[in-house]
Formats: sequence, C-alpha cells, structure tokens
Amino acid sequence: MEKILILDFGGQYNRLIARRVREQHVYCELHPHDMPLDEIRRFDPIGIIFTGGPHSVYLADSPKADPGVFELGVPILGICYGCQLLAQALGGLVIAAEDASAREYGKTETVFDPSCALFRDLPEESVTWMSHGDFMARVPEGFRLTAHSAACPTAAICDEERGFYGVQFHPEVDHTAFGREMLRNYLYTVCGAHGDWTMADFKRRSVDELRARVGRGRVLLALSGGVDSSVLAALLSEAVGRQLSCVFVDHGLLRKREADEVEAAFSSRALDFRRVDAGGRFLDRLRGVTEPEEKRHIIGEEFIRVFEAEAKKIGAADYLAQGTIYPDVIESGLGQSAVIKSHHNVGGLPDTVGFKEVLEPLRLLFKDEVRQLGRELGLPESLVARQPFPGPGLAIRVIGEVTEEKIALLREADAIFREEIAKAGLDRTASQYFAVLTNLRSVGVMGDGRSYDYAVALRSVQTSDFMTADFSRLPWELLDRVSVRIVNEVTGVNRVLYDITSKPPATVEYE
Repeated sequence: MEKILILDFGGQYNRLIARRVREQHVYCELHPHDMPLDEIRRFDPIGIIFTGGPHSVYLADSPKADPGVFELGVPILGICYGCQLLAQALGGLVIAAEDASAREYGKTETVFDPSCALFRDLPEESVTWMSHGDFMARVPEGFRLTAHSAACPTAAICDEERGFYGVQFHPEVDHTAFGREMLRNYLYTVCGAHGDWTMADFKRRSVDELRARVGRGRVLLALSGGVDSSVLAALLSEAVGRQLSCVFVDHGLLRKREADEVEAAFSSRALDFRRVDAGGRFLDRLRGVTEPEEKRHIIGEEFIRVFEAEAKKIGAADYLAQGTIYPDVIESGLGQSAVIKSHHNVGGLPDTVGFKEVLEPLRLLFKDEVRQLGRELGLPESLVARQPFPGPGLAIRVIGEVTEEKIALLREADAIFREEIAKAGLDRTASQYFAVLTNLRSVGVMGDGRSYDYAVALRSVQTSDFMTADFSRLPWELLDRVSVRIVNEVTGVNRVLYDITSKPPATVEYE
C-alpha cells in the first residue's frame, strides 16, 4: 500500500493535512517530527510532508527532522513552518519579519508559476491562507521561486530535480482556493501515487489481520451503540464470529431512552450481547469532581474496571476491543501537538489493564472513513449515520460537578432539542447537535415569581471530518420553539443560549 508520512511540528492544521491526503485515496499517517530515520525507512513512504508549527526555525530549541530525511530520495513537501524548515536545513535563510507589512495572516492574493508541478493546470492567481511572522530571506541553492504575494516574494519554492517543494501558505484549509488540487498534484504528479486507499481494501486487510492476531482467543468489545463501536462490532464479528462478546455499559450518562434502544438494536444479533447497569458506581466516582480532564480519566478507568469484571463472568477474555479513531488519538496529544482533551479511550486508560492486549482496529480512521467502513460491512444507514456521542456521555456536557439531578435535567433538554431538529428535517444536515448544562445560574421570572435557575446551551455544527467545524445556521423559528419548550418543560432551567462558535477556536464538545 502506498503511504505518505506526515511529520508533525505542532501546527493547528496538522490533522487536517492527514484528512486531505486520505480524501485523495492515498494512505497517510501523522508521526512526531523526531521520528527516527530507521523508522522512517521501515515506514517506506512514497512522499513526506512537513507540517506547520508555532516555532521559529532559526531558534536553537525549535523542532527539527533528522537531517538524513533529505537523503532518502523521497519527495518532500514543506507547509508553512515545514517550508521554512526545508529552506533552513538546505542552506537557505529564514528570519523574523521586522516590518509588520511582511507578516501575513489570513486570506492573501497569491500569484503562481504554473510550470511548477504543484500548481500545474491551476489558475495563475488565486487566494491562499497565510499564517506566518517569519519569512525566507534567501532560498537554498538549486531552488527557484514559484509563488509570491504582495508582501511575500517567497510564497513557494521548489527544487524539482530532488523532489523538494515548500509553500508558505496552508493548502489543507478550505480558505486556500485550490489547496486540494495542489495536494493532489503533489501526491499524484510528484510522488506518483495511484490511489489505492479504499475502505473495501481496509476491510479485507483488517479482517485478515484480526483473525491472525486473535487466533482462538476471546474478544471483549466495549459497545456504546455509537457509530465507532457499532462498526467495530460488525468488523470483529466478521473476523472472529462467536469469539466476540459485546458488553454495553449503561453508565447512567446516556441520552433519553438510549440504553434501551442500544439493547434492542444489538441483542437480537448473532453475537454475545451483555448489558451492564453501572450508573450508580460512575456517579459515585464523579461526586465532587469538576475538572474536565479528571472526569475523563475517572470514566476511562471505570469503564476498564467494569469490563474486567464482566470478562471474569464471561471467562478468560484475552482481548479488549475499543472503537478508538484517529481524531481521538490526535486530540489526546501527538508529538508536538497540544493535548486538546484526553479521550476516555486514549488518555483516560489506566496504567494497568487486565487483558492480554487492547485491540483498536479503527485507530487510524477518521469519522467519515468509519462510516464508509460500516457501509462496506453492510450496516444499516440508520446506524452508520447516527449522531456522534462521546464515550463519557452527558458527564462532559454537564459543566462542573455531575449529579443525578443535573443529568436528568440535561437529558430532558437534550431530548427536546433533538426532537425539534428532527421535526424540522435537519437531523441529516446538521453533523452533530446537543444540549449542554452550563454551570451558569441566573435570575428569571416565571409566572409571577422570581427564579434562579440554570442556563442550557444548545450546540449544532456542520463538518465533514470533525477536525474542523462550523456552527449551524439554524432557523430562528426553530430555536424559538426549542427555547420555549425547554423553559416550560424542564424544571430548573430559565434561560437557553445558542453557541455560534466554530472549531477552532472551540472544540465540538464543551469538555
């Protein structure tokens, strides 16, 4: 399988680069910038991408790649910081832009040289997304300039004989008008990719690998009923059949009627389905806890302990399977990237796990790829297209301490919002939508009396990959109906807010 290696230098768009490469049917992985040269050779990439990052390449402590990477004979594309690193490492000069006019942030009119392979068959002038305060004052010997803007004469460089390319802008973001086409040119024209990354191939290879790995062992799957764990259940069922036991933990933090719906959907299938009611023990562990990361770690550990106990009842389960996906891994911290939030199935795992091994077959898939795999496995569209729901459940949608009363309040408000979204026919156009119980209490007037109750925030986003997202422009009439219903039907709420923040700077979830 053709592979692209993406070396991570800590930029905010790094995961999006990986997503854009996968969209072109080329497999890629994101690894720390200091990946050893021997590991890079074993990975055997057809191309390497250096990501952006917040550092300055001329500082002594700035992140660098192994110099040997330039001697591998593999095409390299540097993006933003990655472009400057490429230039600096090969004899160019990068300096800080002392003149504010030389710094560029945001949409920028850029002129291209179409004789460069990256820009072949593209307009000679279009908009790019710039984000830099340093610039290349001198390009390395053997390189030529292939793009410029009014403020930056070195917006792109290339040494096509060695297969080295650098762009000062970000082709991976939608704001760069022909960014996808530029990346495609790199992948197919420069690297010679054929596009052999498909879900049908992934399914075949995964089934074969799981059969070989598990052998005659037994597998315990943490089945939440969400898209990821449901697709994993279908994949494991095809690979190991009756050797799979699916344990559904009702941790008391699910949406209204959700536990019963999950049981109805899976208990009749040809697999060992077990429902464990553990709401009391999760709420006990969360009592008095307000810090989001601590909540996630507590829930992650408690999940494992419940699974271990259930495994003893089943009898010697060798493997624990989890529906961990690539955004979970990246957001939990990778290389120079910041820990956005520790997902309970990544950063929340305890140090000691009572299983021979943890299986995570979906670990390198993005959300939309997981849905594609589900279709390959024959799952119904109602399940494949289901609303995403975090493993920690409503606990991370209650800001502050989690109590049974708060969960009950939020569960009703959330059900109203989801019901009205469906009635309006927007349940398939909004990528994710839910209610959040804030820890804000405010004065209100209900009837002829004063109230001092909670504010509920509504969140709805549009996204293709959940790495970036834009808030949904919901009709005012819909928001009005939801607000009226929540305030009238949910005791303890006197104010409803609508979140109009995109990702970034926010995340989809609140905690």
